[in-house]
Amino acid sequence: MIYVFKTSVDNQTKFESASALLNQLLPESKWNFDLEDCDNILRIDSELNAVELLQNNTVFECIELE
Repeated sequence: MIYVFKTSVDNQTKFESASALLNQLLPESKWNFDLEDCDNILRIDSELNAVELLQNNTVFECIELE
């Protein structure tokens, strides 16, 4: 399933922290950030429920987009 989130990841430091978390929580998934987008979009292709896994993370803010 494809998930799309608006995030607070807007610089390299936040990207590195978010990357470490995503690699840990979603090791078999594909994901990418579009930091040129005004909403700093995160797209995740995962068979796991990414919304559930990311909803209470303390590394970055993310809101699922529909």
